[in-house]
Amino acid sequence: MSLFGDGLDAAVQKAFTRPAPKSAGAQMRYLVRQLGGTKAVARMLRISQRTVERYVKDQIRKPRPNLAARLEREVKSRWQPQIRAKARQKAATTDGIVVDVHARLGYTAPIGTTDQDRIRHLTVALPPQHAARLFDAQQQGAGDDRLRELTAEALKEVYFQDDGRRAGSLQEVQINDVIHLDFEL
Repeated sequence: MSLFGDGLDAAVQKAFTRPAPKSAGAQMRYLVRQLGGTKAVARMLRISQRTVERYVKDQIRKPRPNLAARLEREVKSRWQPQIRAKARQKAATTDGIVVDVHARLGYTAPIGTTDQDRIRHLTVALPPQHAARLFDAQQQGAGDDRLRELTAEALKEVYFQDDGRRAGSLQEVQINDVIHLDFEL
């Protein structure tokens, strides 16, 4: 599970104009249309082709919990790709992104200043360039650690340093022990 990657995906999914299919049969039919056949869907979900066909015909209605989770994840990752792309583009060029984080935030600062980490709850509107860096890294397959670093850098510049107006000697911000994380477009 990727906390930062899933958070970015959830933010983009809020831009959907129609709800994704809910029933197992509708989800299977959607995946069959997207991938071009039951064989490809069966391979992707690691089930038999006959099982996929039975879901498509509504002969099976209730999938096992692990299959239901995989099915929902695959459908949502493919649902409304143009809307998803427009939402990312808008956040990366004009609107930016809002991050709501409740975590232990620590930082590295020069000797003589306090650098003790503490639990903070921050809600910060990040400008478009930070949203673009986050979405670009996610598109390139960056892991949760890299997304965490980019978010910490953005918080350092926007919140702690106030775009260069204070805390100029602050060197690094770290996000640890995340209690809650939410991104909003």
